[in-house]
Amino acid sequence: MSRADNLSELKHLPPAASTNKIARREFLKTTATIGSGLCIAAYVPELAARSVSNAPAGATVFAPNAFIRIAADESVTVIANHSEMGQGVYTSLPMLLNEELEADWSKIKVEAAPVDPAYNHTVYGIQMTGGSTTTPSEWERFRKMGAMGRLMLIEAAAQKWGVPATECRVEKGVVIHTATGKKATYGSLVAATSQLTPPANIPLKDPKQFTLIGKSVRRLDTPSKTNGTAQFGLDVRIPGMLFALVARPPVFGGKVVSFDAAETLRIKGVRAVEQIPSGVAVIATAFWPAKLGREKLKITWDDGANANLSTTQMLADFSKQSASPGTIAKKTGDPASALAGAAKTITAEYDVPYLAHCMMEPLNCVVDLRADSCELWTGTQFETGDRASAARVAGLPPEKVKINTTLLGGGFGRRANVASDFVVEAVHVAKVAKVPVKVIWTREDDLTGGWYRPMWHDRFAAGLDASGNPIAWTHTIVGQSILTGTPFEPYGVKDGIDSASVEGAADLLYGIPNLQVDLHSPKIGVPVQWWRSVGHSHTGFSVEGFFDEVAHAGGKDPYELRRTLLASQLRMLAVLNLVAEKAGWGKPLAPGRGRGIATHFSFDTYVAQVIEASVEQDGTVRVHRVVCAVDCGRTINPDIVKAQMEGGIIFGLTAALKTEITLENGRVQQHNFYDYPMLRMFESPVIEVYIVPSEQNPTGVGEPSVPPVAPALANAIFAATGKRIRRLPIRTADLATASEAKT
Repeated sequence: MSRADNLSELKHLPPAASTNKIARREFLKTTATIGSGLCIAAYVPELAARSVSNAPAGATVFAPNAFIRIAADESVTVIANHSEMGQGVYTSLPMLLNEELEADWSKIKVEAAPVDPAYNHTVYGIQMTGGSTTTPSEWERFRKMGAMGRLMLIEAAAQKWGVPATECRVEKGVVIHTATGKKATYGSLVAATSQLTPPANIPLKDPKQFTLIGKSVRRLDTPSKTNGTAQFGLDVRIPGMLFALVARPPVFGGKVVSFDAAETLRIKGVRAVEQIPSGVAVIATAFWPAKLGREKLKITWDDGANANLSTTQMLADFSKQSASPGTIAKKTGDPASALAGAAKTITAEYDVPYLAHCMMEPLNCVVDLRADSCELWTGTQFETGDRASAARVAGLPPEKVKINTTLLGGGFGRRANVASDFVVEAVHVAKVAKVPVKVIWTREDDLTGGWYRPMWHDRFAAGLDASGNPIAWTHTIVGQSILTGTPFEPYGVKDGIDSASVEGAADLLYGIPNLQVDLHSPKIGVPVQWWRSVGHSHTGFSVEGFFDEVAHAGGKDPYELRRTLLASQLRMLAVLNLVAEKAGWGKPLAPGRGRGIATHFSFDTYVAQVIEASVEQDGTVRVHRVVCAVDCGRTINPDIVKAQMEGGIIFGLTAALKTEITLENGRVQQHNFYDYPMLRMFESPVIEVYIVPSEQNPTGVGEPSVPPVAPALANAIFAATGKRIRRLPIRTADLATASEAKT
């Protein structure tokens, strides 16, 4: 049994998507065996036993480890232990494996892994997808899996021919004896290879020999997504399945006092109405009668302790709290003395709101619960935790719970919920339904029913010397902890500091000699969790926005000051210089346009962006061009890297220009796309992505392009209008009333 087979054991594991660089590496030192000897040759019999398309019943397959299965029909199935939510891992992981396996790429297929310790994350020790870690965590393991298969296939062919294995080579799934020209396809060697013992020593190629890694290979999941055969959670249908929607409290933490289901039960198709821990479930033959039935429910709620929550009041409270330093997260030099002796000081406060993940595919989960088993179909980023939670609710041992991970119509962290809220709820519904059931969340359910990126307030002060150079920097952060109270608290919260709250601030790359970052973590009854780029999503905006203010206050060009203060950060300096060159920094722009620049380091990846924007007379912001430079180490598939940068930029622009979650009387005010709008295609700018060549190991690309977007845009607006933007989303009123920095 995995050490993470129940939630009580999860407390021994590190945070799944939010630890900062230092915390990740510290944990890596203590769990190095997870990615090497312990899992590297793990074998999962269930995978070898699975049927193969177009193969006779009982046909032999070659499954040397948990990640690969080769059949006699020449098909090669890569078992992916990370969830595909649009980020391209169903292509990049097979590329890693097949670089070493050297099978015919046209024969490669991908299958989602079952929940098994063999598939645990090489750093976090659980099966999950998040933190922009898929490729970095599997960079070595998947290549070793492929190399293991290749070596065994070559050995089988060599034994068949009575020649040394060293005399054989491989080309596109065919083993060739160089001297005689004899050939054997991988499929023809399956039976013989299955009898061999995997080698203990698995050498890997020199990167100079790579033929697949670094190429813009077409994505393997594109055909099924265009012809309609791809299966997302919402597509799942199983025999006898009913549908359910749950009426949840309008206030977080509220409880059902009583309910009247008489009108609901009169609706054709409604089979049952049952109370469960999270609310009242309406169970029906289809989605629509369940929805209509829920609308007819009469429920009396106890709103509980959060009935008076208001984001307007929170903003005022956060600002007041930030006036006093919090718990120190980072301190170098003597910031107080440096500020006191500075030739010039500048202060500012920044605010960002609660944000929903708003995935394209709303949450859903199918559960088939039986007396001695439980099977689920859902798009999850958090298999280990979800299985443990489902087992607890079902009253079964974890090994009796099977999770089928479907494709995810977006995740952004919402489907890696520590409480497994949507999975737990679905199992509760299945317990009362007594038949297989699909629980669906509407868009309104997810927007009003949590979980969210926390709301943040940032207060800055900087001191400049007589030459306009920053010599002091203080940064007080106020916002909820996403790790406190979770099984990951022992690893992600140290001395009162949630590392996810201060990442991007406490690890500032700029060479400022006197620096202090401190934190207040108020306890508020709004459920919060990680959101694409986690803490970097707020520190990126505030830090880079205030840095621009510091540069202008000192009479410095924002690009040149960054160059000066990044002199010792060679990789960031390289992306900064590249983006400035490609964007034409300093060259004339069309009248009314401004350029803004920002950098950010997150998930071990270096990103710099320049945005060109203008503001129309009515205050409408137009984003014309985004230039992005990225150093993410060695690139597996350049097209996927560019797509992730582009997607993150659109995601960041949506948050900067459009979206916020507000509360009044404890109730979320936003409900659907009409009041929580997405950036539209006609609003999308020209996006250019430039990748810095690198021979370093790959780093994350799913999230790092998000943090620099908002500050680069805000800085561009300042360049165009002279107005500072210090809160998101940007409003037309902000452009009319925003004040200059206090000096």
